Parts: sequence; structure tokens; C-alpha cells
Amino acid sequence: MDDAPVSAGEPVIALRGVTAELGSRPVLRGIDLTVRRGEVVALLGANGSGKSTAIRTVIGQVPVSGGEVEIFGTPRRRFRDWKRVGYVPQRTTAAGGVPATVTEVVSSGRLSRARFGLLRKADREAVRRALELVGMADRAKDSVDALSGGQHQRVLIARALASEPELLIMDEPMAGVDLASQEILAETLRAQVAAGASVLLVLHELGPLEPLIDRAVVLRDGCVLHDGPPPEAVGQHALPGHDHVHPHTSDITPVRTGLLS
Repeated sequence: MDDAPVSAGEPVIALRGVTAELGSRPVLRGIDLTVRRGEVVALLGANGSGKSTAIRTVIGQVPVSGGEVEIFGTPRRRFRDWKRVGYVPQRTTAAGGVPATVTEVVSSGRLSRARFGLLRKADREAVRRALELVGMADRAKDSVDALSGGQHQRVLIARALASEPELLIMDEPMAGVDLASQEILAETLRAQVAAGASVLLVLHELGPLEPLIDRAVVLRDGCVLHDGPPPEAVGQHALPGHDHVHPHTSDITPVRTGLLS
């Protein structure tokens, strides 16, 4: 079986020498990145550094022009067990404008586990638990159009959690979210990590998630600038604006890390 279980300490995501282009413009320039079972890895960097492109190569939304991508030890092109992966896109790219209730949106995240596309009792229970985890059970019947930005983001995270994934991939889950919702999302993520989930997430700043981050990978111009514990300059300060990095990140020595041993 291709999509085999992964033992503790083994990579659930592995990028080796990955290059990618958008149009004819190089975006990733041979990056190496691993996320091991139970690890929380944050991708940091300025707008245009390649953060979102990197995670989109993992889920297959952006083709790679070179290198290798593996998920749970399986080459991405052969990986089929997507119920093991929960993906939270940027909220600005996820708003489809289709009228739907909160429950309907979250239920769509359970379809990968539902038999013949029909939700059974266990599926409905999983949806209910996901809504409770993000503090949205009381809004289950409301239209998503009636939600605030932070509430909408919680619904997108609940949708990813509904499939009870082993791996969460999140693209700027805190962007445009009020502090109260940030705290709820941080607590939700903390519970998932305690249950054994692995997490790769793009962040513009660490915020309330800082205590959960095991490693930070800082990208600049499609290259890995830093891979290791969150650097002090990034961990204690926001990366201000979307067009430049914090000036102290220039003090970090560029590295070509390869896979961790």
C-alpha cells in the first residue's frame, strides 16, 4: 500500500530541492523542508517570498518544476489518502460567495471519509465536534455570510478538522482575525497537537501561536534563509507589512539546511 502509516519521528512532509514557477517567474529556488510527526512548523517571510507557493506544492495546487515532494513517505503524485490531510486556505481565497450554513460548510470537509458521499451518524458527530472545538456550535445553522472575519476563519478550520486529519496545512490562519478569535484558534491548534497532529502553517507573525512552534522556516526570494528554532527577531516581533521583512532578519545567516537527520 502506497499511503502507509508513518512512525514517530518520520517526515509527514518532505520537500527536497523543490523548484516552482508561477508563469515564467521562479518562486521556489530549490528549497528543502521537512515536517515530522507531531511537529509544528511555521513558514515565515515577506510577501512574495514563496511561503504560500511552498504549501500549495504539497497539496498539488502548484506543480513543481524540479525536486521531490513526499506526503507520509509517498511521492505526492501517487498520494491518494487525502482524508489524512486537512487544508485551511487563506480566507480571502476561500470565500466562494455560495450561500451555505455553517454546518454545510463544515460538513463538506467530512466528505473524504463519508461513504458514497452520504453523511452518517459518525460523520455528523465529527462535524459537531469540529464546531465545538472552534467555538462555533451556537452558530451551526447560521449562514456563513452573516459571520465576522474571525468567525469565518474558525469555520474554515472546523471544515479541515472535520475529517480528523493527521496533518494540518494552514495558509495564514490568523490573517485579519481579531485577537479573541486568534486565542480560540491557538487553543484549538494546541488540542490538535496534543492529540498527535502534525502542522505546517504559513504565518505573517507568530502571535498567540508562538508557544506551539517547534521550528520556523524563514523564506526569502524562494530560498531558505533560516530553518530551526524561531529566531529571536522573528519570534518576538511581527514581520511588519507584506512587502518587507523585519530588519533584524537580515542578521540571520542564510542556510541551506537539507533534511534533518
